[in-house]
Amino acid sequence: MGKGGGSSKTPYEAPDSLKSTQELVVIDALGEGPIEGPVNGMQSILINNTPLVNADGSYNVHGVTMVYRAGELEQTPLEGFEDSGAETMVGAEIKYNAPLVRTITSRDIDRLRFTFGTPYLQESNKNGDRLPTTLHLVIQIQRADGWVTVKDIYINGKTTSQYLASVVVDNLPPRPFNMRMVRITPDSTTDWMQNKSTWSSYTEIIDIKQAYPGTAVAGLRVDAEQFGGQQMTVNYHIYGRIIQVPSNYDPKTRTYTGIWDGAFKSAYTNNPAWCLLDMLTHPRYGMGGSIGISEVDKWALYAIAQYCDQMIPDGFGGTEPRMTFNAYLATQRKAYDVLADFCSVMRCMPVWNGQTLTFIQDRPADKVWTYTNSNVVTDTQGVQFRYGYSARKERHNAVEVRYTDPQNGWKTSAVLVEDKAAILRDGRNLLKMDAFGCTSRGQAHRAGLWVIKTEQLETQTVEFSVGAEGLRHTPGDIIEICDNDYAAVSIGGRILSVNTMTRTLALDREVEIPKTGGATLNIIGADGKPVTVDVTGQPAPGQVTVSNMPAGIAAYSVWGLKLPSLRQRLFRCIRIKESSDGTYAITALQHVPEKEAIVDNGAHFDPLPGTTNSVIPPAVEHLAVDTEAEGNQYQARAHWNTPRVVKGVRFLVRLTTGTGQDGDRVLLVSSATTSETEYTFRALPLGDYTLTVRAINGFGQQGEPSQVSFSIQAPEAPVAIELTPGYFRITVTPHQTYYNPDVQYEFWYSTKQLNSADEITSMAQRLGVSSYMVKDGLKPLQDHYFYVRSVNLVGKSVFVEASGQPSNDAQGYLDFFDGEIKKTHLAQELLEQIDNSLLEDDIAEISKVVDDTKSEIEQTVNKTLKDQSATIQQIQKVQKDTNDNLNALYMLKIQKTKDGVTYVAGIGAGIEEVDGEQLSQILLAANRVAFIDPANGNTTPALVTQGGQTFINEALVKYLVAPTITSGGNPPVFSLTPDGKLTAKNADISGHINARSGEISENVIVRGTVDAGNILGDVYFRSLFSINREVYRDTHQINSGGASDNQWIPIIAIEGENFDRFMDMTLTVTLNWTSSNSSSANYELSIGTDDAGGGVGTVWTSGVRGPGDLRNTSWSFSGSATRFFLPRKGRGSTQRIYVKQRYAGRAIGGVFNDPVRQVTVTCQASGATLFRSGNEKLRAL
Repeated sequence: MGKGGGSSKTPYEAPDSLKSTQELVVIDALGEGPIEGPVNGMQSILINNTPLVNADGSYNVHGVTMVYRAGELEQTPLEGFEDSGAETMVGAEIKYNAPLVRTITSRDIDRLRFTFGTPYLQESNKNGDRLPTTLHLVIQIQRADGWVTVKDIYINGKTTSQYLASVVVDNLPPRPFNMRMVRITPDSTTDWMQNKSTWSSYTEIIDIKQAYPGTAVAGLRVDAEQFGGQQMTVNYHIYGRIIQVPSNYDPKTRTYTGIWDGAFKSAYTNNPAWCLLDMLTHPRYGMGGSIGISEVDKWALYAIAQYCDQMIPDGFGGTEPRMTFNAYLATQRKAYDVLADFCSVMRCMPVWNGQTLTFIQDRPADKVWTYTNSNVVTDTQGVQFRYGYSARKERHNAVEVRYTDPQNGWKTSAVLVEDKAAILRDGRNLLKMDAFGCTSRGQAHRAGLWVIKTEQLETQTVEFSVGAEGLRHTPGDIIEICDNDYAAVSIGGRILSVNTMTRTLALDREVEIPKTGGATLNIIGADGKPVTVDVTGQPAPGQVTVSNMPAGIAAYSVWGLKLPSLRQRLFRCIRIKESSDGTYAITALQHVPEKEAIVDNGAHFDPLPGTTNSVIPPAVEHLAVDTEAEGNQYQARAHWNTPRVVKGVRFLVRLTTGTGQDGDRVLLVSSATTSETEYTFRALPLGDYTLTVRAINGFGQQGEPSQVSFSIQAPEAPVAIELTPGYFRITVTPHQTYYNPDVQYEFWYSTKQLNSADEITSMAQRLGVSSYMVKDGLKPLQDHYFYVRSVNLVGKSVFVEASGQPSNDAQGYLDFFDGEIKKTHLAQELLEQIDNSLLEDDIAEISKVVDDTKSEIEQTVNKTLKDQSATIQQIQKVQKDTNDNLNALYMLKIQKTKDGVTYVAGIGAGIEEVDGEQLSQILLAANRVAFIDPANGNTTPALVTQGGQTFINEALVKYLVAPTITSGGNPPVFSLTPDGKLTAKNADISGHINARSGEISENVIVRGTVDAGNILGDVYFRSLFSINREVYRDTHQINSGGASDNQWIPIIAIEGENFDRFMDMTLTVTLNWTSSNSSSANYELSIGTDDAGGGVGTVWTSGVRGPGDLRNTSWSFSGSATRFFLPRKGRGSTQRIYVKQRYAGRAIGGVFNDPVRQVTVTCQASGATLFRSGNEKLRAL
């Protein structure tokens, strides 16, 4: 405080009086029913990832109501959830004069709930006090007669945090209809008033008691205040569908008791085999409408399910089932895609065996038959077993597996599985995959490792054919291949005789039995199944003794020998196809039974070789095809190289057509075996071909295939033609979609555009055939047209046009001329200095020399004085150069030397041959070159070049190209820059101006007419428009004691402007009144507009007193306003015209004492003229 005294006041802040409470009410469809239900009661319900109940029974979220139905076909509705609502988020601010509009299209809803509010609401005065204030909003619905207010909302109070409120609107109009929220309170323009308004959401409500038969549902009601206004999410941890499982199966212990009789019971399980069966046979969500349970091989699924339920190490010190399935099937997809995803979980593949849908699982199994060279068909090329190999690029050594991770809030996590040794050897080859229905890190790791080991260990396929009597297996069975050619040793054949007494078998070929390690023999027993016995001796090269002799061993049955040094070659049959000759073609994939132990138990094995021949032929290299015409057909010569020499190698050559995709079948055109490194296919028609070449060694082992594709077709037209401008030249470079070395291009040139191939070939200049073309001698600043087509030995494509111009770079042309001129004989001799050493003072020498190679006249005049000399030399020369070309030259050179510095002036003319073309030129050598007309007596030169610049007195130019044009003066008053910028101090343009945009900073005068699509700004204009309709109607009943209404109601909106305006319009207000007794009352009507201060100014008002001597009669009165002043408000804003009613009993401002009055107020607008406010040009005298 100072000496003069005074006082201070602490600002007052009113307490917050607004507090909102929202309740989350949601009905969630959990899935197809019936389901087992929540895993652990209320702990399994999570709101914003927080469980409702802790493990100790304490609540994290209070005031929760939860009702649950398991999804039975006959279940009761959810109590307390009789209506169903779908909430739509809006989340937008409601601005004054900018209502938020939304459209409702659903025909089934009964009510709408509007949720709205304010983030803060308070008003500050000049003392700094923070006080309550009022926010006025209305909800309107668009009906047939316009927008109708259905809710008038006042939010009165103070809050410094978000406040939300809700109202429900009934009696909805027919759909579709629009609804909107309108802010009546003007927007705050200062920090003194904080009253933003927001529309949070709206909810479409259907009043119905739903039982949701067959659907598992949960109804949840919770106080949203506990979550601080956050958007809430609800998650459920549940046991899924109750499905059909074997009657002897206990899903909880994953055990099977006794022998299954094929019957089913209902239970919950996450065994993928029984989940797959449910998906296949369920009539509503699955494929049950197309396939019955009798058409699914349930016995195969029974074996697969047992394999899935086996407990194995989980990688973290515990055990877990080998495979489980936990997933929501929430998206409609193709049935086969879903089937394939299920099978990927179980390492199996679906197969239709002609009667049922069965499944082949990749798991160890007993072999069912042995195939040797003696019980398979030999094809026409002498081959019994054909082997194929996976491409090296398809063998991944790193897999990133994505799975649903319970430890990460049931979000997606990834586990990386790698074979580091393979990465170091071959480089990283990564595969990304999704583990379908996987919620276990261990299972995800095994899925990735299974992919790596499958692609690394099972790289081979085999194809062979057997007769009907040799077909002893079905798809999915494990078979053994004993191929003597592949193994390079006898390991299979037929038994010639059986001696049961000595347990000796006579074989059809000699075999080598190792002295150590032990060998086994696979033979066929009496039941037709393979039996393995130990080999105990070898009485003769073609005989063996065995440890025991099974009953039923027959002569001429097959045998297979397993040696300790060779791996047993097992394959899984994946296809059997009947051929037209009565044989069956079999395709099988390599099977490594040790893979299960590697993947599931982390075991390690050192695999044995499958052959004693260690030199498998390598893939061929540099495979290429050259095509040539052969009459109306064509021949293709294939050639290749081998990376190393392999003894006895042959090459299998196959030529095919077709891609094998989208119905384009692969067809064999020709195949052959050759020992050469080239092969020619003849008489080939037009088409696209694929050539495959693979090497085969003397033991029948095949190397990996090499492929190349080629076409015998007319070439495609160039897809693009690149024109590169140069000095007096253009380089033309065509481009193809794919590079084809057999394709060249034919080039044609024209100075004008041509319209057809006939015009091109008859009127254009053919430049030749090449991969690109350079056209010289072209004029700059002129269009040049090139026509290019592709050519090969088959034909030619259509022409493709391209046009362009040579370079217009002036500086570049000067540099170009400089180089071209300097290399001519004329320039070299003109610029050569005169040798004065052979001349004496005051002596003129004329010499003429004529011989076989040169004719020359040279005349020289020289004068020397002290430290300076001057020489004039005239040369006339005709000479033959080293290329036997005659060159004619004339030169006049003047030279002066002073103080050791030489100065030269000269002129030369000549004709010579340069780069094969005759060139005639005149050259001037001087510091300054000027053109002067002596006849006019004016010494001002017309043109002067000096110091690399050219000065022109006057010029008439037909065509000028210059990157920069600048006028004289400092600073220049006119300039044109290379980027197109034009600067001028004055411009007098008599023609047409066409511009996209611009700005005039000062005044402009237009003598003629201005035609503008739109004029904005401070302009004087009139706008004529017409409304001519009723713009407002209000009918209401006034009861005894009713209070007066004194609110301005907006009825007409006008776009704001940056200047004052008047509007002339007749706005007529009519009052219709019905009184139920003889007492009198007062009624007042007013019309107003927005004023300059942000309020509403009255334009017209009138009142009436009701007749006191009339009972139950109707009467009316009306009035009108004709001129409205509209103050400047800013472009983009809105100005409004309002109407206000004020009524009372006895006197204005009082209350009604009469029982009932019916009042109707209407506003009728007719015609309008809107114009700017300006000086009055008309006045009375």
